[in-house]
Amino acid sequence: MPDFNRQVIEEFRANGGRVGGMFEGAALLLLTTTGARSGRAHTNPAVYVRDGARLLVFASNAGGPKHPAWFHNLSADPYVTVELGTPEGTVERFGATAVVTEGEERDRLYAEQAERDPGFAAYQAATDRLIPVVALHRVDLGDPARHRAIADHLVKVHAELRAELTALREGLGSAASESAGPAGPADAAATADTVVRRTPTLGGQLARHCLTFCGALHAHHHNEDSAFDLLEREFPELSDSLDRMREEHKVVARTVEELEALLTSGAAPATLRAEVDRLATRLEEHFAYEEAQLLPALTRSRPEPRI
Repeated sequence: MPDFNRQVIEEFRANGGRVGGMFEGAALLLLTTTGARSGRAHTNPAVYVRDGARLLVFASNAGGPKHPAWFHNLSADPYVTVELGTPEGTVERFGATAVVTEGEERDRLYAEQAERDPGFAAYQAATDRLIPVVALHRVDLGDPARHRAIADHLVKVHAELRAELTALREGLGSAASESAGPAGPADAAATADTVVRRTPTLGGQLARHCLTFCGALHAHHHNEDSAFDLLEREFPELSDSLDRMREEHKVVARTVEELEALLTSGAAPATLRAEVDRLATRLEEHFAYEEAQLLPALTRSRPEPRI
């Protein structure tokens, strides 16, 4: 993250959504998207305007020739996290769905913003690309049908991640067995230099599989962290459980980062397999706990309110 963005984000969070400098007095929010390639969370400050129940942000990139990275991210995964200052001087955090406006609606919304702030007219004049206008719709978790959809999605994603992890372990196990080979007198007498030269590396396809799995896991936990704040308001009895899940996400993230570091270092398949086994143990415990805590709350029928 550029130092400038980092400073703005830290100031925003420390001062209830207010910042100084070039953004002083501007309507600013923090937008967190999931990296289209990495699966990691990326946070950017963005100028916004309210439009009824939705918030509008503009992918101007200061009139640059390319769309900003956050726009490419939300085009791949429209579920985002928004941080917004409140009149009470705090920062509200909530999940939202990003919708890219099109045609006449986009043109009208951008023209209105350019009239409010002539800088946006200058941005559009400086580039050949059509600057996108993105509408952010707050996710409403009060609907029981939405609860069931979240429960179904949780089960589906966990099943997919479990299957991917099983396939990854099997691939690493096969690679480790093939690289070991039969021992012989020449192997026993090999010098340290020869052993280093013989140290096996992962095939490109298996390495990509590892990195793809890591990215998918990062994305899943980022999306869950965003949803947990909403779930906590809807199900206050889950507060302690959600805190535990948040901490487990941090532990899993550290394990994944260690695995990614091993991948880039060219570690042997047997070493990687041991690290993936450690990750698998933590993940299965975490998945089982999440399912035991969240699924009953999300799928139970609530009594109708009395009139």
